[in-house]
Amino acid sequence: MDIQKIKEERKKWLTWKNIAPLREALCELEDGEYTVTLGDTVEIQGEMDDAKIYEVAKKLMPWRKGPFKIGETFIDSEWRSYVKYNLLRPHFDLKDKRVADIGCNNGYYMFRMQEDNPKLLVGFDPSPLYMTQFDFVNHFIKSEIVYELLGVEHLEFYEEKFDIIFCLGVLYHRSDPVAMLKSLYKGLDKKGEVILDTFYIEGEDEMALCPESSYSKIPNIYFVPTIKALENWCRRAGFCEFEVLETSVTDASEQRKTEWIEGQSLEDFLDPDDSSKTVEGYPAPRRVYVRLIKDKK
Repeated sequence: MDIQKIKEERKKWLTWKNIAPLREALCELEDGEYTVTLGDTVEIQGEMDDAKIYEVAKKLMPWRKGPFKIGETFIDSEWRSYVKYNLLRPHFDLKDKRVADIGCNNGYYMFRMQEDNPKLLVGFDPSPLYMTQFDFVNHFIKSEIVYELLGVEHLEFYEEKFDIIFCLGVLYHRSDPVAMLKSLYKGLDKKGEVILDTFYIEGEDEMALCPESSYSKIPNIYFVPTIKALENWCRRAGFCEFEVLETSVTDASEQRKTEWIEGQSLEDFLDPDDSSKTVEGYPAPRRVYVRLIKDKK
């Protein structure tokens, strides 16, 4: 697979008729010196045109990950992404590591990861809109983060091998989860590790829920495994160690509708009479966070 050729082809995505005006709007932003605070809200302050920033940020909707505050503009994203980040924060140290974030969205997690001073930080996401949101925020932060319009299927062919790969909320969107896990495995350097987050269902059996057409109104969710089934998938992909770090239940304190998204959010995905179930009648979303080790040797 010729990754460089794919990269060049995907640059053309930024000229799509729905994306090109957004890219042009970025060119209207003034340059300057800014102060960046990498807290729960990624905050940027300095001398700037607040009206223009608000205007451009609104054009870039929907904002799924965040929040961000740029000058006087508070981008209250659908997900309070700091809930997940703070849950995982005690379990990793990225100093001098080569780090990848698969399905990185607008880069919120990568911006936060800079506090560890990693050697390299690369985001993979084949979305020109999310890349444009990243470029908007990075106009002010001026980080050296690399954003690639690539998917997990390109990881094993990428020019770098990684010490740590984050893959948060992607696995359940893949129709062949073991093949995806193998791609993560091949993207690691020796002794590398994956921090994985995915949906699970409760139970001791080695089994998975296979939604008929949608899960929480999301059509591209194919399998929701028990933790034991997930472990089996990971071991079949080649990982020698599977460690459960945390589990959680998604609720409205983490995901909810705001003025910065379009359409519905968590409250619309759950049974209005029983929040322990999705609107389809399946168990409501639970998340498991695991560490996968490639090779102990």
